[in-house]
Amino acid sequence: MYVDFEDLPSESKIWIFQSNRPFSEVERTGINNQMRLFVNTWHCYGEGLQASFTVKHNQFIILGVDENISSISGCSVDSSVRIIKLLEDEFGFELFNKLNIAFKIGENMNTVSLAEFQNFVKEDKINGETIVFNNLIDKKGDLDSNWEIPANKSWHNRFLKAVK
Repeated sequence: MYVDFEDLPSESKIWIFQSNRPFSEVERTGINNQMRLFVNTWHCYGEGLQASFTVKHNQFIILGVDENISSISGCSVDSSVRIIKLLEDEFGFELFNKLNIAFKIGENMNTVSLAEFQNFVKEDKINGETIVFNNLIDKKGDLDSNWEIPANKSWHNRFLKAVK
């Protein structure tokens, strides 16, 4: 059952899917329509899940579920993977490539390959204060404090240290 993303409790389980590029307006409409339909019918062992999604920075799909209401199973996770894969296939963007790294300089979003990110560090285009996206977080409450963080406070820090 769909609920507003903001109404999910902070301990809700989340999955972050980062696109390799910004979504067009048509894609964003399609994502919203398909994800809302999916979330409304998402279930675990026949019981509807209290779940939601949001699109952030026109490049991230964040799916969340309140596990206080119903626990999620492997089959339920598999069905969420299928809808994300369907979106990839339909619109031609990548959502599962973990070697793409997103970062912000000012308000400008950038997405590059891991190799490009490492080169940007070497060229001093990226430093410890550059805002990166820690897509490893898995609780909704961490979105505000641990998702958009300086590179030196995230797992990206290993690439900064490797250059020095």
